[in-house]
Amino acid sequence: MPKPHVTPDLAFDVTSDSRVLLVTGRLAESLVRNVAESLNQQGTKRYEVAVAGISVAALMHTDWLRRKLKVEPVYDCVILPGWCQGDIGELAAAWSVTVELGPKEISELPAFLGGKEPTAPDLSRYDIEIIAEINHAPLLSDAEIVTIASGYRDDGADVIDVGGIPGQPFARIGEIVRLLKTEGHRVSIDSFNRSEVEAAVTAGAELVLSANSSNIAWAGDLDVEWVVIPDDPRELTGLWKSATRLKESHRPVRLDPILEPIGYHFAASLARYYEVRRKEPGTPMMMGIGNVTELTAVDSAGVNFLLAAICQELGIHSVLTTQVIPWCRTAVKEFDRARRLVRHAIAQQTLPKRLSDDLVMLRDPRLSELGESSLVELSRQLRDPNFRIFVERDEIHVMNRDGYWRGTDPFELFDEFSKDADLDASHAFYLGYELAKAITALTLGKQYRQDQALRWGLLTVPEMSIHDRRRSGRKG
Repeated sequence: MPKPHVTPDLAFDVTSDSRVLLVTGRLAESLVRNVAESLNQQGTKRYEVAVAGISVAALMHTDWLRRKLKVEPVYDCVILPGWCQGDIGELAAAWSVTVELGPKEISELPAFLGGKEPTAPDLSRYDIEIIAEINHAPLLSDAEIVTIASGYRDDGADVIDVGGIPGQPFARIGEIVRLLKTEGHRVSIDSFNRSEVEAAVTAGAELVLSANSSNIAWAGDLDVEWVVIPDDPRELTGLWKSATRLKESHRPVRLDPILEPIGYHFAASLARYYEVRRKEPGTPMMMGIGNVTELTAVDSAGVNFLLAAICQELGIHSVLTTQVIPWCRTAVKEFDRARRLVRHAIAQQTLPKRLSDDLVMLRDPRLSELGESSLVELSRQLRDPNFRIFVERDEIHVMNRDGYWRGTDPFELFDEFSKDADLDASHAFYLGYELAKAITALTLGKQYRQDQALRWGLLTVPEMSIHDRRRSGRKG
């Protein structure tokens, strides 16, 4: 029979007539049996449950299972709890069946086994264009500009905006635009200087930011699309006049009433976007969101999402964003996720909840715990010196066969559990690393799982556990 395959999203693939054995402990027996019964009703695969003589699945070790659990070679696959330690290859040889580690959480078991789940939403579609600005481009080398532009594109940007320095000439702007075009980028230029704009348009810039009464006299002479802004953000008369002149010159325009920072009539500026859309329902619009994301000392993901929702509802199909200040360093990637979510939510008339967890970054979308009684029972049954670490109910819990320690200070905990332990440098480093993750999870109320990366939404960096490193021979 073909060897089972585990895909990265934990979808387990076996043939339709497979017989699969799920191994669990006594405490989780009823939950696992419920999963097996549900899956047996969904298809022709047959799932059976074997309860090992142990209360908590996290205590399982392959050596112990080989001695205590007899498995006949009538199964196509045996699924062990994800917490099980040891070499599953030895079990496979002893039982003459394929053995795989399942997920660590029972709630993930149906998906792992290929059970029916709600269809994932299609988040591939969006209709808001991201224009990502390279700030102070005259101060950067060609290589730096290409690197920044490539990073923006990888994160979801559609157009690269070349930003100059107010009051300083940008003699190389045509060269920079040509360089970016050679690299396959669409390019816009942010300048009111006629010679700079002409050089950029000649080199291939497709959009100019911006036009108002200060440059409208010559703006219509250039065959390019313009972003039109008001002379005074609090008054739209100038915007209408400039837009009308450009339209008379048969130049395409995007209207941008200017989003003002919080503290500087932010709400009134939002109202102006609504007013412009009401008066010009068919004219393209743009919103420069950096005035809020860059000038507000809060994590930018939530701000980006709300601004994306406003743009989607008002039909504002392009935004200008930047990544200058530290809390905005992933703004392009965040807005890319946000524009997909809001389009789906509005198109499908559904709440933007449980569609994707990419923008849940500081906290976690869901938490699971073993519970007080399970932790106590686990600590009583441990028979090996390996330390287990958990974060639950506002405490860090550390346990092995020699004791159970709990508290909120990782330094105090380490002093307590290590004073009689024979720890080499490698083991001490490992425990310190895990405790650092544990205190981070405790501080933020995040889910902590030993030997797994903390979850940071779209910024999560996968982590190879110490056990996998040892099996693969990797040291770093």
